[in-house]
Amino acid sequence: MIPRAVITGAAGLIGQYLVKTAPRWAPDWGVQGLTRADLELTETSNVEAWIHALNPDLLIHCAALSRTKDCEQDPASARRINVEATAHLAQLSQTIPFIFLSSGEVFDGKTGWYGEQDEPNPVNVYGQTKLEAERAVLQNPLHTVVRIVLTAGTSETGDRGFVEDMCRTARAGKDVVLYADEFRCPLPAAVIARVIWELVDCKKPGLYHLGGCERLSRWEIGEALLPWYPELQGRLVQSSARNHVGSPRPADLSLRCDKIQNLLSFRIPGFHEWLSTGSGRGSDLWDYHDGSP
Repeated sequence: MIPRAVITGAAGLIGQYLVKTAPRWAPDWGVQGLTRADLELTETSNVEAWIHALNPDLLIHCAALSRTKDCEQDPASARRINVEATAHLAQLSQTIPFIFLSSGEVFDGKTGWYGEQDEPNPVNVYGQTKLEAERAVLQNPLHTVVRIVLTAGTSETGDRGFVEDMCRTARAGKDVVLYADEFRCPLPAAVIARVIWELVDCKKPGLYHLGGCERLSRWEIGEALLPWYPELQGRLVQSSARNHVGSPRPADLSLRCDKIQNLLSFRIPGFHEWLSTGSGRGSDLWDYHDGSP
């Protein structure tokens, strides 16, 4: 029998890419995606029944309450979903590899270019819950945490990636406000999926950072998207994080990714490089290939 990989959050952006790219990047695995419609991860007894029935050889945990505003408005739900459900899944996966997708939001964003050895200091509920979940996962030496960043890509529902959010706002006739002093290292979900599948093959558990090789401001990201997304024309408004009202946002979440890069068969691209291939408009819908074998 071929080994089975279970992927939670399979309706989310990265979960969708992991499932759809498995035939290319993980042909030796049988993949079972789980969405919230399949299984509510906060229902402990149901989760146990599902995991025991599926009997996976690998569990990749993508599901989360990931919108910062939602976490700030309902921290109890954020903790149930992001911390308690994650810890429970990790406990149910004691003897198998377990990969948890965390976030650069565990850092305060004061310095940028964070490495795995840098001390986390979250400034919002989302980051705090992700950090608590990380600590639960990493108690098991078989388990892995991958901190990711701003994720681009095209989802089946059209409402999962940050580019989709921007375009939806613009099409509604609203301005898209972008901070020129808030920095990220955006990376397409197709690349993240390929990296995760290669990490599975490497069999080297632990803590990893995964972001694009370009540090860009939100404003620079928006400018880079204009040639590919005409609906954004005339809708991008440059502003400053000093004017931000709402949930706390780290200023600079650029990540150093040397540790994971050294394990991979391909070079992690920057955002402009990804766009220049024509991938930005969705031609890479379920794939990323840089020409290497």
